[in-house]
Amino acid sequence: MTFDSFDCKRVNLPLEQRKNLEHAFQLARRFSESPEGWLILQGENGCGKTHLAASIANHRLRKGYPVSFVVVSEFLDHLRSSFGPESKATYDELFERVKSAPLLILDDYGEHSSTPWAQEKLYQLINYRYNARLPMVVTMCCSLDELDESERRVSSRLADVRLSTVYYISAPDYRADHAQGRKSKADPRHERKG
Repeated sequence: MTFDSFDCKRVNLPLEQRKNLEHAFQLARRFSESPEGWLILQGENGCGKTHLAASIANHRLRKGYPVSFVVVSEFLDHLRSSFGPESKATYDELFERVKSAPLLILDDYGEHSSTPWAQEKLYQLINYRYNARLPMVVTMCCSLDELDESERRVSSRLADVRLSTVYYISAPDYRADHAQGRKSKADPRHERKG
């Protein structure tokens, strides 16, 4: 996933959504050149959040800079498994590596199970990065207002305008849109509306 492979000119979108997607693309592109603060990308599944986040990571890696790209639910699973006797990394090593990464990308925040343990670990991670002002990208399907009441400590940090740029991508699911386009091409009787 790169900026070159991101389709920000989806011609079947209304002009307003195309402009919105183009703006998200430009925000991500600028962030990839000089990651400062936090970029919070919100929107429904398939709108392009993860592609843009991965594009930032790949751009930074190509320039020789370290990046940690973490799917939140998988990160929590790895943390839990680090307590097991078969674990190759200790909990402390894994947690430290992620929380102090020069650039951290948290993908699918809010899609994890919201146990008190998970909430506490994510709060510790985000609070550390907040206090240290370490750059971060967060993708999420929900808005900050929709986070569970128990995650208010996290949402207040993510929403801090002194650190965060929060952007909602209004484009619909690209995969559904793409599948509809293939269906239309395969069978001329399927006319697209909209």
